[in-house]
Order: sequence, then C-alpha cells, then structure tokens
Amino acid sequence: MPWTRRSRPRTAGAVLAAVLLGSVLASPAARAAPDAGAEPPGGRLTDLVNPFIGSRNEGNTYPGAAVPFGMVQLSPDTGHSTGYDYDQHHIRGFGAVHVSGVGCGLGGDLPVLPTTGDIGATDNAKYAAAYTHDGESARPGSYRVRLTSYGGITAELTATARTGRQRYTFPATDKANVLLDSGQSLHRTVSTRVEVLDSRTVRTTITGRGFCQDTRPYTLYTLTRFDRPFTAYGTWRGDTVTPGSRDSTAPGRHGAYVRFDTRRDRVVTATTALSYVDAAGAARNLAAEGGISFDRARAAADAAWERRLRVVRVRGGDRTLRRTFYSSLYRSFLAPNIGTDVDGRYTGWDQRPHRARGFTYYQNWSLWDTYRTQTQLLSLLAPREARDMALSVLRVDKEGGWLPKWGYGTVETNIMTGDPVTPFLTNAFRQGLLAGHEEEAYAALRKNADGVPPADSPAVGREANPAYVQHGYVPYIKGRPHTKPGDSDFDHGASATLEYALSDAMLAQVAHDLGHRADAERYAARALDYRTLFDRSTGFFRARDASGAFTGPADPARSEGFHEGTAWQYQWLVPQDLPGMMALLGGRERATDRLDSFFAYRKLLADPARTAREVWVNGPYDYDHADKYNPQNEPDLIAPYTYLSTGEPWKTTDVVHAALTLFTDGPAGMTGNDDLGTMSAWMVLSSIGVFPVQPGTDTWGLSTPVFDRVELALDRRYYPAGRFTIEAPGTSPARRYIRSVRLAGVPLDRTYLTTAELRAGRELAFSVGSEPSRWGTGERAAPPPVGTPGALASAPQPWTDVQNSSKDIRPSPSESLARMTASAIGPVTR
Repeated sequence: MPWTRRSRPRTAGAVLAAVLLGSVLASPAARAAPDAGAEPPGGRLTDLVNPFIGSRNEGNTYPGAAVPFGMVQLSPDTGHSTGYDYDQHHIRGFGAVHVSGVGCGLGGDLPVLPTTGDIGATDNAKYAAAYTHDGESARPGSYRVRLTSYGGITAELTATARTGRQRYTFPATDKANVLLDSGQSLHRTVSTRVEVLDSRTVRTTITGRGFCQDTRPYTLYTLTRFDRPFTAYGTWRGDTVTPGSRDSTAPGRHGAYVRFDTRRDRVVTATTALSYVDAAGAARNLAAEGGISFDRARAAADAAWERRLRVVRVRGGDRTLRRTFYSSLYRSFLAPNIGTDVDGRYTGWDQRPHRARGFTYYQNWSLWDTYRTQTQLLSLLAPREARDMALSVLRVDKEGGWLPKWGYGTVETNIMTGDPVTPFLTNAFRQGLLAGHEEEAYAALRKNADGVPPADSPAVGREANPAYVQHGYVPYIKGRPHTKPGDSDFDHGASATLEYALSDAMLAQVAHDLGHRADAERYAARALDYRTLFDRSTGFFRARDASGAFTGPADPARSEGFHEGTAWQYQWLVPQDLPGMMALLGGRERATDRLDSFFAYRKLLADPARTAREVWVNGPYDYDHADKYNPQNEPDLIAPYTYLSTGEPWKTTDVVHAALTLFTDGPAGMTGNDDLGTMSAWMVLSSIGVFPVQPGTDTWGLSTPVFDRVELALDRRYYPAGRFTIEAPGTSPARRYIRSVRLAGVPLDRTYLTTAELRAGRELAFSVGSEPSRWGTGERAAPPPVGTPGALASAPQPWTDVQNSSKDIRPSPSESLARMTASAIGPVTR
C-alpha cells in the first residue's frame, strides 16, 4: 500500500503531553525516595524509585527489601493473597520470600512480627499490627514502618543476597516479643519444624506447596540470629502456647516466640538467612553475609541498586516520568532469584543437592510472561546474569528431565500454557549468551518440542504435542481431566497452538543456525500451523475440537480456547510471520483497519489517556468478552508494534505512548500484574524506543523514545563498545513522530535493528516532528519473517506474492492440511 498521511486532530499531542509528562498522582503515595527536585548531575538514581508502585489495584508488587535478583525479599504482608495491599491497614508479619507481581499466593514464608505483652493469639490475622502510610517509607533495598499497635514499634528491614535484616525499636517494656510464624505463608504450609538452638538463635524448616493450584512441595530452611540473648522463649501449635519449648514439629499453624527486656536498650536486631538446600546451607549463608551491621547492610543494598540502575541514564522528561521509568527498571531486576548458597550448592528439580561451578544458579521462572519483554531486557542490560539464568534453565532439564514452564523454587507449577521456554532459550542463543552450550540447549529444546514428559514427571511440557504434530493444532477439549497439577494446554487449545507455532519458528531458526537442516525445515513448516486456526467465515483464529471442527462462539470477542484473552487479543500473536497473517486478513489495508478497530485508534487520537483507561482497560483479571487491546495482560503486549509491518509505523508510537500513560509513580501506577518484571520491562523498553518485536530472536522494533537521550552502559564482554546511546532531541508528546533515523551516522529507513547492529552501532539518533513522515513505510522496512520456510531460505516473500496467495491454511507440502482430513480425528471445518 502506498504511503498516505491520515488526518489527525492537532490537539491529540497536547492532551498526551499533559498526561504523560505532566500528570499528578490521583491517589496519595506512600513515602518513597526523597523528592529534591530535578535530578542533579551525579544524583542518586535510587532516590527516583518508588517501591510502592503496583501495590494497589492488583499490581501485586511488594515494597520490602531486596537486592538485585536476591534470594531474600523481606517485605510486609497485610492479608492480601499475594502479600501486600496498599489499601489494607494491618501487617501480619514480614515474610522472607516474595515474588513480584504474581496473580496467586506464593511465598510469604516465615512472617516475623514484633509485639509486646503476653502471647495470646497465634493466628497472624488476629495478632496483626496496625500501621498508617504516614509512618511508612521504602527505597531500593530497605523498608521502614511505624506500627501503631503494641505501644508503637518501629520496624526497619534491609537485605543481602541471602539474608534479611530486621531492626525493631520497641517501647520500654520487659515483654518485647518477636513472633516467628513458620506455619502461615501466602500458600499452603504442609509441615514445619521450629528449633530454639540457643539464647540467640532460632531455626526453622518449612515445607509448603501451591501456586494458583496445588503443586509438589518444596522445603525452605531458615536460621535467625538475634544480636542479644532472649529473656524468654516458647512455641505454639494451633492455639496452644508452650512457654520454654525449644523444639516443635507440626502441620498448619505453628511457630515460635522470643522475648526481650527493652527497658534500657529498646533496639533488637535479627538476621535471617535462607537456604533451599539444608540447614547447614542457611548457617553458611548467615556466616558469610550476616557479619555486618544493619546500617552497613542497608548502605550496601542501596549501592547495589545504584550500580544496577546506572546502566541506563536518561535525559529529558520531568521528574514524574523519570520516577516512573526508574521504578520500572528497578522492578525489572527483582527476578529471577539466586538459588545457590554461598558454597555454590542448590537443590535441583530432582530434589537433590547439586553444585553450580562457574555460574550462579537462579530460580523462579514466570516464562509465559517474561519471554516477551523482561528476558530481552536482561539480555541487553545484564547479560552475565542472563547467561547464568539460561544455564540454570538447562540444569532444570538435566536434573529434572524436562525444561520448565512456570517454576517456583525447586518445583514445577505447570501454571500457564504453550511453550514459553523455547523463546526464552532461543533468545539467549541469538543474543550470544549460550556460547559453549549451544548443542546442549538445542538437544533440550528439541526434546521439549517433539515429546511429552512421562507420567512420572511433574512437568506437563507441551502435553498436546501428539495432536499438534499430527494435525497442526492443539484441540480444545472442555472438561478434560487434568492428569497433573497446573494448567492444561487442552483447556486453551487455540492459544496453545499459536504459542507452539511461535516457538517452533524460533527453534527452526536456531536449528538452521546450528546446521540441523532437516529439523529446521520441519520446525519451519510447523511455524505456519497458526493458519490451521483461521476461520475464513469470521476472519479470526478460532479453536478446533477433537474432531477438527471449529468450536465455541463465532463472535471473536466471546471466543473460547484462548488463555486469558480472546481471539481479538490473540490475532497478532504471529510475530514470526506477520506478512502471512495479514494475507489471511486480506492484505495490509484490511489488517490496518483491524488494528485501528482493535486500538480504538480514532478515540485514541482524540484522548489517548482516557482511551487507555476506559476503552482498553477493563480490570486486572477481566480477560473475557473484549474486542480491544488489553495492555494489562501478556498475549497482546507486542501488538502495538504490528503497525511496523503495515507501513504505518507512526501508529505504533501513538499506541505505545498512550499505553505508557498507564504507568504512573503512585501505588496504582502499574497496569495489571507485573509478573516478575514483565510489565515493567515493557515500560522500560517502550520508553527508550527499542522493543523485542519477535520474542526468541534478536530483532528490535523501533518507536519514538520519550526521553531526549538514553545512555546504556553495556557489558563489554558482550558489547565491545561498552555503551549504546539513543537520542531523540526535542521529543515530546506533541513532537512524537519519527522523521528519520541514523545508526552510527548512517541513515536507517527500516523499523528494526538486530542485536549485531546494536552492538556495532554505538549511537541511534532519531529526528522527530509533530506530523508523521515517510520514514519506515517502504516495502522492506518491516521486520522480516523468522523461522518460516521462506525466512530460512533467505528469500522473504514479496508483499504482492503474500497478498495474492490463495492458500487459506499453511502451505507446507510436508505437513499439509490433507493430513488432517485423512487423520483419525475427522475432517476439518473451514
């Protein structure tokens, strides 16, 4: 389609300017970093971070203390299922383990709370302490709150990688207590043991399970050392309190208390070390990291965050925008989490101890979420850690037998569907992070892509592979009994098919790169299996049942078989072959019309912020009956960048900048669950104008940055130049359209970069203006297909060939639709 400039209201830019760069919080914010005006040269970036962002409206973040990727996340739990809720006003305890932004209860192990007086209630919902936000503050690596119950107690928290520090300032009393609740967590506690080892030390062993659904149990070991002797101690089991008891084992509600006399010295400090291996591991971690004072530990945590945040320096925008940006960057570095003890030992997925040599073992894998944004951000800004994370996932396969889907600690939860681990690992391969492990990774991915875990494995993997490989789609089977805990791909057959096909495309590219040509061709053919779901009568993807017939409502806004979304939201999840997808729709023009409807584009231009909040957003868990973009959920996070392939890249900027208004610097400033940094990474990448439009490979789509200048300090081991600068002088909501782009001084008229170009380019310079231009509108400007037969042959189909294609289902001769009609499942309804 030739380029045409479509008219737009000139007031749109002014409206967006007021919202994006000049917005003021609509709700009061808890105290975060000091606000000293504009950041001075050399100012501390940790002062710009507000850990309370996302703690309201089901963002499910936590405000407590952690270091980057640390094992410990010491944070208050208020009674919300996932930990902390800004609108609740009692703290049940300071739990040692949390996961940022998940949608179900997970972590919260060993909530510890200071109290005064006699030990009465043993349920933390009853002995919880009141507090107000006026007495609460947080910054990266530390948290402080004034408890208004129990005569007034000030609690301060900080952390090292494997320990959590607590400092309590009590009123003057001879009954200052610290309750260590080993039996209550955010998920189900199976059994616990509490041991008072001596006059300063308490040890616990906690076995728990559950995340959204039941899971295999895992065990966490803790060792808490106080800075002074107890005057009394005891344990409780259920409602029974036993003073003087040193050792107790029980399922359910269970814990220990220790008591101090604070009439002369009101301050009590405790350090809790964790290990997922054994009690000896917790003791070693305590010995290695517990020897410094609370204040030194807090300063070290702040310094660790400052170093991490300084990999990105931005200029331009107001302080509100910078606070929002750096808070998002902060959350992007909270997970995955260290799983190794200081001696390198960790518990593998075979539930046995192992030792990591030459790398750090990480755990906690929200892959269905993170493979779309956070994985790529870490590959760019933290490549050494990203490499170790990829090697850790390979260890899961080696020791547990299969690659993970959603792993927590030492176990598989099987939450979410599809095949997210493939683009996670192929991204690592394409970014150069798997040097020396390429064939090991490929073997694991090949097994995962072609097989199914056996019945005795806790993993479900790609459980629908037999049907998918034979017929080209995952059947949607209502009410199919689950054979293992977690989600089932058969419950979400349509979206699972799209996710499998995306993963097959990325694996095809890796197979091609490694010289496995037959495999590459096979996976490339499967990469086009998304076409088996296309219903020409509706013009949308649609689930098929076990007989091959389309099933569920024909209305795409009420479709069935899609995980947390509708056919409207999943229609663009074909980043490997957008030309082919648009051909199914009837070409670029019709695809553009569909996109405009999806984003409510006319309303968007008139009032971007209102459109984002009132048309797109329908509630954090409202996934059904929607025909519009849902920026709160993962399935269509890439969708705004589809305009790069329709020849109208300025619309990508319009949509992205409108979505960015959903991120603010107050407690409600998160859009949906953060899901271990997924949404935060989307904000960071979209703000700097470089976004991974084809997850699983090394393609970065371009849009207008919101900052005049972004300086990335990159790891020279992976990026020899050591830096990459993105410039967009004069960028603003009113001047948001790209007029031209230069990479290392050379004009760039396409809408994407590769990682190799990013490494070699050193500088990406945008020229911006107040109206769209012809930049990026050429026929070869869009990111080309990846992992498809044409892409592997290095001969992408021209637009005319794609648009004139008469095939309504993928054209692979080796796996054509004929196999479906001849199969046991019966004919396919088209």
